[in-house]
Amino acid sequence: MDRRLHAGDRTFVPDYELHNVPPAPPYTETASPTPAPTAVTAEKAKAAKAPGAGPWYDPRSWSVLTKSIVAGGVVVVIVALVVGIYEGTKSASYPDYSSLSYSLKDTYSGSSFFDEFEYYTATDPTDGFVDYVDSSTASEMNLTYASSSRAVLRVDTSTSNQTSGRKSVRITSKNTYNTGLFIFDITHTPYGCATWPALWLTDPDNWPEHGEIDVLESNNKGTHGNAMTLHTTSGCKMDVKRKETGTASYTNCLDTANDNAGCGVTGGKTTYGEQFNSNGGGVYAMELRDAGIRVWMFSRDDIPDDISNSSSSPDPSSWGEALADFPSTNCDISSHFKNQSIIVNIDVCGELAGASKYYTDLYDCPSTCTEWAAENGANFTNAYWEFKSFKVYQTSSSSSSNSTSTASTGSSPASSTAASMNGASTVTTTVEAAASSSSAGQTSSSGSQNQQGQGEQSDQGGQEGQSESESESQTQQPGGQSQQRGQ
Repeated sequence: MDRRLHAGDRTFVPDYELHNVPPAPPYTETASPTPAPTAVTAEKAKAAKAPGAGPWYDPRSWSVLTKSIVAGGVVVVIVALVVGIYEGTKSASYPDYSSLSYSLKDTYSGSSFFDEFEYYTATDPTDGFVDYVDSSTASEMNLTYASSSRAVLRVDTSTSNQTSGRKSVRITSKNTYNTGLFIFDITHTPYGCATWPALWLTDPDNWPEHGEIDVLESNNKGTHGNAMTLHTTSGCKMDVKRKETGTASYTNCLDTANDNAGCGVTGGKTTYGEQFNSNGGGVYAMELRDAGIRVWMFSRDDIPDDISNSSSSPDPSSWGEALADFPSTNCDISSHFKNQSIIVNIDVCGELAGASKYYTDLYDCPSTCTEWAAENGANFTNAYWEFKSFKVYQTSSSSSSNSTSTASTGSSPASSTAASMNGASTVTTTVEAAASSSSAGQTSSSGSQNQQGQGEQSDQGGQEGQSESESESQTQQPGGQSQQRGQ
Protein backbone atom coordinates (compact mmCIF):
# COMPACT_ATOMS: atom_id res chain seq x y z
CA MET A 1 0.00 0.00 0.00
CA ASP A 2 1.41 3.34 -1.02
CA ARG A 3 1.90 5.56 2.06
CA ARG A 4 1.81 8.74 -0.02
CA LEU A 5 -1.98 8.33 -0.27
CA HIS A 6 -2.11 9.47 3.36
CA ALA A 7 0.01 12.55 3.03
CA GLY A 8 -2.33 14.52 5.33
CA ASP A 9 -1.23 12.36 8.17
CA ARG A 10 2.13 13.71 9.23
CA THR A 11 2.98 10.43 10.80
CA PHE A 12 3.41 9.05 7.36
CA VAL A 13 5.95 11.76 6.28
CA PRO A 14 9.40 10.41 6.26
CA ASP A 15 11.72 11.66 8.91
CA TYR A 16 14.24 13.00 6.49
CA GLU A 17 11.61 15.33 4.98
CA LEU A 18 10.75 16.87 8.37
CA HIS A 19 14.34 17.40 9.31
CA ASN A 20 15.26 19.08 6.03
CA VAL A 21 12.52 21.79 6.09
CA PRO A 22 14.31 25.14 6.54
CA PRO A 23 13.16 27.21 9.55
CA ALA A 24 10.94 30.29 8.91
CA PRO A 25 12.67 33.66 9.24
CA PRO A 26 11.80 35.74 12.36
CA TYR A 27 8.64 37.98 12.00
CA THR A 28 9.15 41.74 11.77
CA GLU A 29 6.42 44.44 11.25
CA THR A 30 7.14 46.83 8.46
CA ALA A 31 5.28 50.08 7.68
CA SER A 32 3.36 50.37 4.52
CA PRO A 33 5.01 52.69 2.09
CA THR A 34 3.58 56.26 2.17
CA PRO A 35 2.14 57.22 -1.13
CA ALA A 36 3.41 60.40 -2.64
CA PRO A 37 1.03 63.36 -2.10
CA THR A 38 -1.14 64.12 -4.96
CA ALA A 39 -2.21 67.63 -6.12
CA VAL A 40 -5.67 67.19 -4.58
CA THR A 41 -4.41 66.39 -1.10
CA ALA A 42 -1.96 69.33 -1.19
CA GLU A 43 -4.78 71.72 -2.08
CA LYS A 44 -6.86 70.41 0.84
CA ALA A 45 -4.00 70.96 3.28
CA LYS A 46 -3.54 74.51 2.04
CA ALA A 47 -7.24 75.27 2.43
CA ALA A 48 -7.24 73.93 6.00
CA LYS A 49 -4.56 76.43 6.94
CA ALA A 50 -6.22 79.43 5.26
CA PRO A 51 -7.89 82.14 7.50
CA GLY A 52 -11.62 81.69 7.93
CA ALA A 53 -11.45 78.09 6.97
CA GLY A 54 -12.42 76.89 10.46
CA PRO A 55 -15.73 77.31 12.34
CA TRP A 56 -16.79 80.90 13.11
CA TYR A 57 -16.39 80.43 16.84
CA ASP A 58 -12.73 79.35 16.52
CA PRO A 59 -10.52 82.51 16.86
CA ARG A 60 -7.63 80.63 15.22
CA SER A 61 -9.49 80.80 11.93
CA TRP A 62 -10.22 84.61 12.15
CA SER A 63 -8.49 87.18 10.02
CA VAL A 64 -6.55 90.07 11.57
CA LEU A 65 -9.40 92.44 10.70
CA THR A 66 -11.97 90.19 12.35
CA LYS A 67 -9.86 89.89 15.48
CA SER A 68 -9.49 93.71 15.64
CA ILE A 69 -13.23 94.25 15.27
CA VAL A 70 -14.05 91.70 17.95
CA ALA A 71 -11.44 93.16 20.33
CA GLY A 72 -12.87 96.66 19.80
CA GLY A 73 -16.37 95.39 20.45
CA VAL A 74 -15.27 93.76 23.70
CA VAL A 75 -13.70 97.04 24.85
CA VAL A 76 -16.89 98.95 24.00
CA VAL A 77 -19.01 96.46 25.94
CA ILE A 78 -16.73 96.67 28.97
CA VAL A 79 -16.78 100.49 28.91
CA ALA A 80 -20.58 100.49 28.51
CA LEU A 81 -20.94 98.16 31.47
CA VAL A 82 -18.70 100.31 33.65
CA VAL A 83 -20.52 103.50 32.65
CA GLY A 84 -23.89 101.84 33.11
CA ILE A 85 -22.98 100.63 36.56
CA TYR A 86 -21.65 104.09 37.48
CA GLU A 87 -24.69 105.95 36.14
CA GLY A 88 -27.06 103.45 37.72
CA THR A 89 -25.34 103.86 41.06
CA LYS A 90 -25.38 107.64 40.72
CA SER A 91 -29.04 107.76 39.74
CA ALA A 92 -29.93 105.67 42.76
CA SER A 93 -27.75 107.62 45.17
CA TYR A 94 -29.08 110.45 47.33
CA PRO A 95 -27.31 112.95 49.60
CA ASP A 96 -27.38 112.88 53.37
CA TYR A 97 -30.01 115.38 54.50
CA SER A 98 -29.64 114.42 58.15
CA SER A 99 -30.72 116.88 60.83
CA LEU A 100 -28.60 119.97 61.52
CA SER A 101 -28.67 122.09 64.67
CA TYR A 102 -29.94 125.49 63.49
CA SER A 103 -30.04 128.67 65.54
CA LEU A 104 -31.48 132.07 64.62
CA LYS A 105 -28.94 134.35 62.94
CA ASP A 106 -30.83 137.25 61.29
CA THR A 107 -34.38 138.58 61.52
CA TYR A 108 -36.00 140.99 59.07
CA SER A 109 -39.23 142.24 60.62
CA GLY A 110 -41.06 145.15 62.19
CA SER A 111 -40.81 148.82 61.30
CA SER A 112 -37.07 148.47 60.55
CA PHE A 113 -37.61 145.75 57.94
CA PHE A 114 -36.39 147.84 54.99
CA ASP A 115 -33.39 149.23 56.89
CA GLU A 116 -31.58 145.97 56.16
CA PHE A 117 -31.89 146.35 52.37
CA GLU A 118 -30.35 148.44 49.61
CA TYR A 119 -32.65 149.91 46.95
CA TYR A 120 -31.75 149.13 43.34
CA THR A 121 -32.23 152.11 40.98
CA ALA A 122 -30.46 151.22 37.73
CA THR A 123 -32.19 150.43 34.44
CA ASP A 124 -34.01 147.12 34.48
CA PRO A 125 -31.72 144.63 32.72
CA THR A 126 -34.65 142.44 31.58
CA ASP A 127 -36.25 145.21 29.52
CA GLY A 128 -39.16 145.72 31.85
CA PHE A 129 -41.49 148.70 31.62
CA VAL A 130 -40.45 149.68 35.13
CA ASP A 131 -38.74 152.51 36.97
CA TYR A 132 -37.11 151.20 40.15
CA VAL A 133 -37.02 153.98 42.73
CA ASP A 134 -34.76 154.72 45.69
CA SER A 135 -35.77 154.43 49.33
CA SER A 136 -36.83 158.03 49.80
CA THR A 137 -39.04 157.99 46.69
CA ALA A 138 -40.48 154.65 47.71
CA SER A 139 -41.34 156.08 51.12
CA GLU A 140 -42.88 159.24 49.66
CA MET A 141 -44.99 157.27 47.18
CA ASN A 142 -45.87 154.66 49.78
CA LEU A 143 -44.30 151.89 47.69
CA THR A 144 -42.53 150.43 50.73
CA TYR A 145 -43.73 150.74 54.32
CA ALA A 146 -43.52 148.69 57.46
CA SER A 147 -45.17 148.37 60.86
CA SER A 148 -44.62 146.13 63.84
CA SER A 149 -46.50 143.28 62.16
CA ARG A 150 -45.92 143.61 58.42
CA ALA A 151 -43.82 144.98 55.59
CA VAL A 152 -45.28 145.90 52.19
CA LEU A 153 -43.57 146.38 48.82
CA ARG A 154 -45.80 147.39 45.92
CA VAL A 155 -46.15 148.90 42.43
CA ASP A 156 -47.38 152.45 41.87
CA THR A 157 -51.15 152.47 41.28
CA SER A 158 -51.85 156.19 41.36
CA THR A 159 -50.51 157.47 38.05
CA SER A 160 -51.57 156.90 34.46
CA ASN A 161 -50.11 157.44 30.99
CA GLN A 162 -46.59 156.50 32.01
CA THR A 163 -43.91 156.96 29.38
CA SER A 164 -40.69 155.73 31.01
CA GLY A 165 -42.06 152.82 33.02
CA ARG A 166 -44.28 152.26 36.03
CA LYS A 167 -42.59 152.94 39.34
CA SER A 168 -41.77 149.91 41.45
CA VAL A 169 -39.20 148.64 43.95
CA ARG A 170 -36.35 146.15 43.99
CA ILE A 171 -34.41 145.61 47.23
CA THR A 172 -31.25 143.61 48.03
CA SER A 173 -30.24 142.52 51.53
CA LYS A 174 -27.00 143.91 52.95
CA ASN A 175 -26.19 140.55 54.50
CA THR A 176 -25.01 137.69 52.33
CA TYR A 177 -25.03 133.95 53.00
CA ASN A 178 -23.24 130.79 51.87
CA THR A 179 -25.52 128.41 53.76
CA GLY A 180 -28.59 128.64 55.93
CA LEU A 181 -32.25 127.91 56.50
CA PHE A 182 -34.41 130.80 55.27
CA ILE A 183 -37.97 131.18 56.59
CA PHE A 184 -40.18 133.58 54.61
CA ASP A 185 -43.54 134.29 56.27
CA ILE A 186 -45.74 135.72 53.49
CA THR A 187 -49.32 136.96 53.67
CA HIS A 188 -49.72 138.29 50.11
CA THR A 189 -48.06 137.59 46.75
CA PRO A 190 -48.36 140.05 43.82
CA TYR A 191 -50.44 139.17 40.78
CA GLY A 192 -52.23 140.85 37.89
CA CYS A 193 -51.66 141.46 34.20
CA ALA A 194 -48.19 142.86 33.38
CA THR A 195 -46.63 141.89 36.73
CA TRP A 196 -43.46 139.84 37.15
CA PRO A 197 -42.70 139.42 40.87
CA ALA A 198 -39.90 137.42 42.45
CA LEU A 199 -38.32 136.58 45.80
CA TRP A 200 -34.87 135.19 45.13
CA LEU A 201 -31.24 134.97 46.18
CA THR A 202 -28.07 135.68 44.22
CA ASP A 203 -24.76 137.53 44.30
CA PRO A 204 -25.46 140.44 41.90
CA ASP A 205 -21.75 141.20 41.49
CA ASN A 206 -20.88 137.62 40.49
CA TRP A 207 -23.72 136.22 38.45
CA PRO A 208 -23.97 133.47 37.30
CA GLU A 209 -20.69 132.27 38.84
CA HIS A 210 -22.20 132.38 42.35
CA GLY A 211 -25.57 131.04 41.24
CA GLU A 212 -29.19 132.08 41.71
CA ILE A 213 -32.01 130.54 43.75
CA ASP A 214 -35.56 131.54 42.83
CA VAL A 215 -37.76 130.81 45.85
CA LEU A 216 -40.94 132.44 44.49
CA GLU A 217 -41.58 133.67 40.98
CA SER A 218 -44.59 134.02 38.73
CA ASN A 219 -46.03 136.40 36.15
CA ASN A 220 -49.25 138.11 35.14
CA LYS A 221 -52.27 136.54 36.88
CA GLY A 222 -50.12 133.88 38.53
CA THR A 223 -52.80 131.20 38.48
CA HIS A 224 -50.44 128.34 37.55
CA GLY A 225 -48.52 128.09 40.80
CA ASN A 226 -45.09 129.08 42.02
CA ALA A 227 -41.94 128.18 40.12
CA MET A 228 -38.69 127.47 42.00
CA THR A 229 -35.54 127.46 39.90
CA LEU A 230 -31.74 127.34 40.01
CA HIS A 231 -29.47 129.15 37.54
CA THR A 232 -25.77 128.28 37.51
CA THR A 233 -22.63 127.96 35.46
CA SER A 234 -21.89 124.61 33.82
CA GLY A 235 -21.57 121.42 35.83
CA CYS A 236 -24.84 121.48 37.78
CA LYS A 237 -27.57 119.03 36.72
CA MET A 238 -30.62 117.50 38.36
CA ASP A 239 -30.85 114.32 36.27
CA VAL A 240 -30.67 112.31 39.50
CA LYS A 241 -32.88 110.85 42.21
CA ARG A 242 -35.02 113.58 43.82
CA LYS A 243 -37.65 113.63 46.54
CA GLU A 244 -40.18 116.38 45.84
CA THR A 245 -43.90 116.93 45.45
CA GLY A 246 -43.61 119.59 42.73
CA THR A 247 -43.31 119.05 38.98
CA ALA A 248 -39.77 119.29 37.58
CA SER A 249 -39.02 120.97 34.26
CA TYR A 250 -35.55 120.73 32.73
CA THR A 251 -32.62 119.20 34.58
CA ASN A 252 -29.72 121.30 33.30
CA CYS A 253 -29.24 124.31 35.59
CA LEU A 254 -26.83 126.06 33.21
CA ASP A 255 -28.02 129.65 32.80
CA THR A 256 -27.78 129.57 29.00
CA ALA A 257 -29.47 126.19 28.49
CA ASN A 258 -33.06 125.83 27.22
CA ASP A 259 -33.47 129.54 26.49
CA ASN A 260 -32.20 130.51 29.95
CA ALA A 261 -34.81 128.37 31.69
CA GLY A 262 -32.55 126.91 34.39
CA CYS A 263 -33.71 123.79 36.25
CA GLY A 264 -37.12 124.46 37.74
CA VAL A 265 -39.89 122.90 39.79
CA THR A 266 -43.50 124.13 39.70
CA GLY A 267 -45.95 123.85 42.58
CA GLY A 268 -49.72 123.56 42.49
CA LYS A 269 -52.15 126.44 42.03
CA THR A 270 -52.40 127.09 45.76
CA THR A 271 -48.68 127.81 46.05
CA TYR A 272 -48.94 131.32 44.60
CA GLY A 273 -51.27 134.16 43.71
CA GLU A 274 -54.91 134.62 44.52
CA GLN A 275 -55.49 131.15 45.99
CA PHE A 276 -52.39 131.39 48.16
CA ASN A 277 -53.45 134.83 49.40
CA SER A 278 -57.07 133.85 50.07
CA ASN A 279 -55.82 131.07 52.36
CA GLY A 280 -54.04 133.62 54.52
CA GLY A 281 -50.71 133.11 52.81
CA GLY A 282 -48.21 130.81 54.41
CA VAL A 283 -44.53 130.08 54.94
CA TYR A 284 -41.86 129.25 52.41
CA ALA A 285 -38.73 127.62 53.81
CA MET A 286 -35.56 127.28 51.75
CA GLU A 287 -32.56 125.30 52.97
CA LEU A 288 -29.14 125.94 51.39
CA ARG A 289 -26.49 123.42 52.46
CA ASP A 290 -23.74 121.31 50.93
CA ALA A 291 -26.10 118.33 50.57
CA GLY A 292 -28.47 120.32 48.37
CA ILE A 293 -31.15 123.01 48.16
CA ARG A 294 -34.74 122.30 49.18
CA VAL A 295 -37.88 124.44 49.27
CA TRP A 296 -41.02 123.76 51.33
CA MET A 297 -44.34 125.60 51.28
CA PHE A 298 -46.69 125.44 54.29
CA SER A 299 -50.20 126.86 54.27
CA ARG A 300 -51.15 129.09 57.18
CA ASP A 301 -52.84 126.23 59.07
CA ASP A 302 -50.03 123.73 58.49
CA ILE A 303 -46.92 125.58 59.63
CA PRO A 304 -44.69 123.22 61.67
CA ASP A 305 -44.38 123.97 65.38
CA ASP A 306 -40.62 124.37 65.15
CA ILE A 307 -41.19 127.29 62.73
CA SER A 308 -44.11 129.00 64.46
CA ASN A 309 -42.38 128.70 67.84
CA SER A 310 -39.60 131.27 67.58
CA SER A 311 -37.69 129.74 70.47
CA SER A 312 -37.30 126.44 68.68
CA SER A 313 -34.59 125.22 66.37
CA PRO A 314 -36.28 124.33 63.06
CA ASP A 315 -35.60 120.81 61.86
CA PRO A 316 -36.28 120.29 58.12
CA SER A 317 -35.69 116.56 58.48
CA SER A 318 -39.05 116.36 60.27
CA TRP A 319 -41.04 118.23 57.60
CA GLY A 320 -41.45 115.47 55.03
CA GLU A 321 -40.82 115.75 51.30
CA ALA A 322 -39.99 119.20 50.00
CA LEU A 323 -41.95 120.98 47.29
CA ALA A 324 -38.70 121.32 45.33
CA ASP A 325 -35.53 119.28 45.80
CA PHE A 326 -32.17 120.12 44.19
CA PRO A 327 -29.72 117.50 45.55
CA SER A 328 -25.93 117.74 45.28
CA THR A 329 -25.58 114.34 43.58
CA ASN A 330 -24.54 115.89 40.26
CA CYS A 331 -24.02 119.48 41.37
CA ASP A 332 -21.41 120.82 43.79
CA ILE A 333 -23.70 123.15 45.74
CA SER A 334 -20.96 124.85 47.78
CA SER A 335 -19.01 125.85 44.67
CA HIS A 336 -22.04 126.99 42.66
CA PHE A 337 -23.78 129.09 45.35
CA LYS A 338 -21.88 131.72 47.30
CA ASN A 339 -22.48 135.12 48.91
CA GLN A 340 -26.22 135.00 48.38
CA SER A 341 -28.25 138.15 49.07
CA ILE A 342 -32.03 138.10 49.53
CA ILE A 343 -33.74 140.07 46.74
CA VAL A 344 -37.40 141.09 46.41
CA ASN A 345 -38.82 142.93 43.41
CA ILE A 346 -41.87 143.44 41.23
CA ASP A 347 -40.98 143.93 37.59
CA VAL A 348 -43.50 145.15 35.01
CA CYS A 349 -43.77 143.41 31.62
CA GLY A 350 -40.18 142.62 30.63
CA GLU A 351 -38.83 139.55 28.87
CA LEU A 352 -41.07 137.15 30.78
CA ALA A 353 -44.38 138.78 31.70
CA GLY A 354 -44.44 140.80 28.48
CA ALA A 355 -43.84 137.82 26.19
CA SER A 356 -46.94 137.10 24.12
CA LYS A 357 -46.91 133.38 25.01
CA TYR A 358 -47.56 134.36 28.63
CA TYR A 359 -49.21 137.78 28.51
CA THR A 360 -51.65 136.96 25.70
CA ASP A 361 -51.69 133.22 25.08
CA LEU A 362 -51.54 131.85 28.63
CA TYR A 363 -53.18 134.61 30.66
CA ASP A 364 -55.37 136.37 28.08
CA CYS A 365 -54.34 139.86 29.22
CA PRO A 366 -55.63 142.86 27.22
CA SER A 367 -53.92 145.11 24.67
CA THR A 368 -50.12 144.94 24.77
CA CYS A 369 -48.24 144.67 28.04
CA THR A 370 -46.56 148.09 27.96
CA GLU A 371 -49.75 149.90 26.86
CA TRP A 372 -51.75 148.24 29.61
CA ALA A 373 -49.09 148.99 32.21
CA ALA A 374 -48.78 152.62 31.12
CA GLU A 375 -52.48 153.44 31.08
CA ASN A 376 -53.98 151.36 33.89
CA GLY A 377 -52.35 152.15 37.19
CA ALA A 378 -55.48 151.24 39.16
CA ASN A 379 -55.26 147.69 37.87
CA PHE A 380 -52.09 147.07 39.90
CA THR A 381 -53.98 147.04 43.21
CA ASN A 382 -53.02 143.41 43.81
CA ALA A 383 -49.44 143.88 42.71
CA TYR A 384 -47.87 143.95 46.17
CA TRP A 385 -45.85 141.76 48.51
CA GLU A 386 -46.78 141.62 52.17
CA PHE A 387 -44.47 139.89 54.64
CA LYS A 388 -44.65 139.16 58.32
CA SER A 389 -40.95 138.42 58.60
CA PHE A 390 -37.84 136.86 57.11
CA LYS A 391 -35.70 134.73 59.39
CA VAL A 392 -32.33 133.16 58.66
CA TYR A 393 -31.04 130.22 60.70
CA GLN A 394 -27.53 128.83 60.57
CA THR A 395 -25.46 126.17 62.27
CA SER A 396 -22.89 127.27 64.84
CA SER A 397 -20.04 126.16 62.58
CA SER A 398 -21.21 128.22 59.62
CA SER A 399 -22.77 131.34 61.12
CA SER A 400 -19.46 133.09 61.67
CA SER A 401 -18.41 132.84 58.04
CA ASN A 402 -21.66 132.73 56.10
CA SER A 403 -23.24 136.07 56.89
CA THR A 404 -21.54 139.33 56.03
CA SER A 405 -22.71 142.90 55.88
CA THR A 406 -22.47 145.03 52.75
CA ALA A 407 -21.19 148.47 53.60
CA SER A 408 -22.26 151.67 51.87
CA THR A 409 -19.66 153.06 49.51
CA GLY A 410 -20.08 156.81 49.78
CA SER A 411 -22.19 159.47 48.14
CA SER A 412 -21.64 158.37 44.57
CA PRO A 413 -23.28 155.12 43.51
CA ALA A 414 -20.93 152.35 42.48
CA SER A 415 -22.21 150.18 39.67
CA SER A 416 -21.30 146.66 38.72
CA THR A 417 -22.79 144.41 36.09
CA ALA A 418 -23.65 140.73 36.12
CA ALA A 419 -26.16 138.60 34.36
CA SER A 420 -29.25 137.34 36.22
CA MET A 421 -32.15 135.15 35.29
CA ASN A 422 -34.77 135.78 37.93
CA GLY A 423 -35.12 139.46 38.15
CA ALA A 424 -32.70 140.07 35.36
CA SER A 425 -30.83 138.35 32.58
CA THR A 426 -28.09 140.87 33.15
CA VAL A 427 -28.10 142.51 36.54
CA THR A 428 -26.63 145.97 36.99
CA THR A 429 -26.29 146.59 40.70
CA THR A 430 -26.09 150.10 42.08
CA VAL A 431 -25.08 150.43 45.69
CA GLU A 432 -26.77 153.52 47.03
CA ALA A 433 -24.95 156.13 49.07
CA ALA A 434 -25.20 156.32 52.82
CA ALA A 435 -28.17 158.57 52.39
CA SER A 436 -30.05 155.72 50.74
CA SER A 437 -29.45 153.48 53.73
CA SER A 438 -30.57 156.08 56.20
CA SER A 439 -33.75 156.85 54.27
CA ALA A 440 -34.63 153.20 53.67
CA GLY A 441 -36.31 152.82 57.00
CA GLN A 442 -37.90 156.23 57.55
CA THR A 443 -40.50 155.28 60.08
CA SER A 444 -40.75 158.07 62.59
CA SER A 445 -43.82 157.95 64.78
CA SER A 446 -45.80 160.38 62.65
CA GLY A 447 -44.45 159.09 59.33
CA SER A 448 -45.05 155.49 60.33
CA GLN A 449 -48.66 156.17 61.21
CA ASN A 450 -49.15 157.94 57.90
CA GLN A 451 -47.61 155.06 55.96
CA GLN A 452 -49.67 152.49 57.78
CA GLY A 453 -52.83 154.39 57.03
CA GLN A 454 -51.93 154.62 53.37
CA GLY A 455 -51.14 150.94 53.38
CA GLU A 456 -54.57 150.09 54.72
CA GLN A 457 -56.12 152.06 51.87
CA SER A 458 -53.94 150.20 49.40
CA ASP A 459 -54.96 146.85 50.86
CA GLN A 460 -58.63 147.77 50.65
CA GLY A 461 -58.12 148.57 47.01
CA GLY A 462 -56.44 145.23 46.63
CA GLN A 463 -59.46 143.45 48.08
CA GLU A 464 -61.77 145.27 45.68
CA GLY A 465 -59.65 144.18 42.74
CA GLN A 466 -59.59 140.63 44.01
CA SER A 467 -63.14 139.80 42.94
CA GLU A 468 -62.30 140.91 39.41
CA SER A 469 -59.29 138.65 39.33
CA GLU A 470 -61.33 135.71 40.58
CA SER A 471 -63.65 135.87 37.58
CA GLU A 472 -60.69 136.23 35.25
CA SER A 473 -58.77 133.29 36.67
CA GLN A 474 -61.71 130.96 36.23
CA THR A 475 -61.32 131.22 32.47
CA GLN A 476 -57.70 130.05 32.43
CA GLN A 477 -56.73 126.69 31.06
CA PRO A 478 -54.82 124.40 33.39
CA GLY A 479 -51.10 124.09 32.92
CA GLY A 480 -47.76 124.72 34.51
CA GLN A 481 -45.06 127.31 34.04
CA SER A 482 -42.32 125.01 32.89
CA GLN A 483 -40.12 127.31 30.83
CA GLN A 484 -41.07 130.81 31.76
CA ARG A 485 -37.86 130.90 33.74
CA GLY A 486 -35.98 131.91 30.59
CA GLN A 487 -35.58 135.64 30.94
